[in-house]
Amino acid sequence: MLVIIIAGLGGFIGTIMRYVLNNVIYHAMDYPLYPFGTLIINVLGCFFIGLLAGMVETRASISPEIRTFIQIGVLGGFTTFSTFGYETFNLFRDGQFVLAACNILLQVVVGLVAVWLGYYLTQ
Repeated sequence: MLVIIIAGLGGFIGTIMRYVLNNVIYHAMDYPLYPFGTLIINVLGCFFIGLLAGMVETRASISPEIRTFIQIGVLGGFTTFSTFGYETFNLFRDGQFVLAACNILLQVVVGLVAVWLGYYLTQ
């Protein structure tokens, strides 16, 4: 139960960070047509999840609770795209090139189809 609370608190913080940063970017770019805020947030999330994974694997001793708070909570609330990026990276790193390519294709294409379907069903 404690792990769920830790992840939830991190998610709360990550979600607020995403909301604030997206608004700052959106207003700073004078309301751009392209969703630069989402792109920047997704790339930052991928960078930070890679940074955390690299630190944990090479030199840093981070408790499972802190890792859950940051990786699943904060970064999960900030963007779930970071998890997708990390999992795909791991597949590539482990030589699972076909699975990595399938993950990219399925996540992006099926995700877009799901967005379209959800939207279509409301019309």
